[in-house]
Amino acid sequence: MQTYERLLDVAGELLGDVGVERISTNLISARAGMTPPALYRYFKDKYAVLEALGERLMARQNAVLFAWLDTYAPQGLQALWNATEELMQATALVTEAEPGAVWILRALRAVPQLAHVRVNSHRLVTDRMCEVYAPLLPDMPRDLLWRRIRLSIEFGFAVDEMAHEESLIPREDLLRDAALILRQALVA
Repeated sequence: MQTYERLLDVAGELLGDVGVERISTNLISARAGMTPPALYRYFKDKYAVLEALGERLMARQNAVLFAWLDTYAPQGLQALWNATEELMQATALVTEAEPGAVWILRALRAVPQLAHVRVNSHRLVTDRMCEVYAPLLPDMPRDLLWRRIRLSIEFGFAVDEMAHEESLIPREDLLRDAALILRQALVA
């Protein structure tokens, strides 16, 4: 498992250096100091590497969200709304710590073979958030709640990417404004 994680770290760094189009298993194995056949013990091609990178990033971001829900859901709807910016900041920190994260986010949106990683993760998160919010918003129909949360997840994903690319808006302002918009998504 140590080699697997090291390969993902190397691939993430390389992805940040060369982008989705130019990354290859040969480049990854060379930077990792191993032969391509050794890399193929773990990944069948570059898309398998990108998929693993995406799954790892999504899992790390989801862990932050689930911990946030566990912390604030027992305190009620107002506590969740008040802590939305905190969630945005924590997610941005996870993304910042992940090698090649912005390129991973781009790949999950741009490469058709990888879309399922993002979509499955976002549906999982939407389902979990619905479990938390449904009792707090009993008058909102479940399908409307699910749809609004799902849209909010996509919005948050885009904001996270933007927070690492946009130099004309201070990150704190961007995350604060995004949290304001997200809080409004669940107002009936």
